Amino acid sequence: MTASTANDQRFREFKMPDVGEGLTEAEILKWYVQPGDTVTDGQVVCEVETAKAAVELPIPYDGVVHELNFGEGVTVDVGTVIISVDTDPGAGPVAPAAAPAAEAPAAPAAPEEDEEPQGRQAVLVGYGAAPSSTKRRPRRQQPGVPAQPAALQAELNGHAAPAVAPAPAAPVAAPAPAPAPAPVASAPAAGRPLAKPPVRKLAKDLGIDLATVTPTGPEGIITREDVYAAAAPAPAPAVTAPAVTAPAAVAPAPVPAVVSADRERRVPVKGVRKATAQAMVASAFTAPHVTEFITVDVTRTMKLVQELKQDPDMAGLRVNPLLLVAKAFLIAIRRHPDVNAAWDEANQEIVYKDYINLGIAAATPRGLIVPNIKDAGTKTLPQLATELAELVSTAREGKTSPAAMSGGTVTITNVGVFGVDTGTPILNPGESAILAFGAVKLQPWVHKGKVKARQVTTLALSFDHRLIDGELGSRLLADIAAVLEQPRRLITWG
Repeated sequence: MTASTANDQRFREFKMPDVGEGLTEAEILKWYVQPGDTVTDGQVVCEVETAKAAVELPIPYDGVVHELNFGEGVTVDVGTVIISVDTDPGAGPVAPAAAPAAEAPAAPAAPEEDEEPQGRQAVLVGYGAAPSSTKRRPRRQQPGVPAQPAALQAELNGHAAPAVAPAPAAPVAAPAPAPAPAPVASAPAAGRPLAKPPVRKLAKDLGIDLATVTPTGPEGIITREDVYAAAAPAPAPAVTAPAVTAPAAVAPAPVPAVVSADRERRVPVKGVRKATAQAMVASAFTAPHVTEFITVDVTRTMKLVQELKQDPDMAGLRVNPLLLVAKAFLIAIRRHPDVNAAWDEANQEIVYKDYINLGIAAATPRGLIVPNIKDAGTKTLPQLATELAELVSTAREGKTSPAAMSGGTVTITNVGVFGVDTGTPILNPGESAILAFGAVKLQPWVHKGKVKARQVTTLALSFDHRLIDGELGSRLLADIAAVLEQPRRLITWG
């Protein structure tokens, strides 16, 4: 057995698994082990965040951690090796691979334009290149333009190069005395000023000609600070003159404001935020949305909430207005089952569903997620309260499983907890309707022919107009309102 074969059998590599349904990447949130630590089969070694939830990953091997391939905060593609384990640490040092046959030394040849330089590793899809593994095409020298210094050209190309001492400048004849000109940018003769692409874009955005900018970076590179300095107004020159009576003050001309880079923050779009953005764009520009509104007197519902809190059957359960709104939504869907459907674009079919998976939009530290209660239409009020409380608690802890966020049919978003009257919610992809529950406020309301202070809220229902026409959507929303106005319909209709 060769040394390389023995090493392959000894070291086991653990790849990033697909911890959801078709997920392609995950971010490493935290490592629980370090190189040299002993691990056992089934031990959790790290926590990763997918586009749907945070998940702990167990290692399937016994041994000693040999190497962690990525640090915390790095997004890794599914199928990429993230950790290697030495399954036979008592075997001693790693056997070296057989060396190739000795050859006469030869001067290294310059790589072809499309050839990968020796000693570099292939870059995994989705990670970007490491500083030492970036491949660039060499710049072609234009006729009549002097070559850039090697170290400077390497820096602009994105990788290091051996330092080369600059050749001494050839002596030139001294020009005739002349007034000293204003400082100008030092740039290569007959070449464009040296600046990296982000700096060039900044100069273009600010309307600055790089040829007029004085570089302060190494080897004459123009930096962002140089561009900002060029954009700032020039100070007035000092002038020695006899004292004269000052003229009336004149307001200075307005100067365009220049925003410093240290007053902005850039955060990579990833994890839950990335998944939410992609889903909302896909939904908004795929399903034709219609939103309808209704204002409802929920005074009786709010009284029922207080009564249920004293009910022995609801002891220990969280009873709130959202619970009764969810129950009203489920009852209305049961009365109009055609609402509970999905549009299958690939097969050009409408899929009617005999189950209701009720999604609840939950704000978490990682962003908005929408887990759902499976078969919510079959739950009693105590069961619905129990599952709703567990769903919200798990979501806030960041422990919601990918399965809990898949397969939803309709959703409720409770914007009222933020004091918002209502909104125009966007459908969760693949779902037919979403109900926004606004803030409950004490307002003047005509009740039994008299204006009285009543507790009122506004509901907004967005639905997919391919599946639900205006009549069906209106009847659904009216039924939800009817249950909340007269909560006894929870019994008579449910």
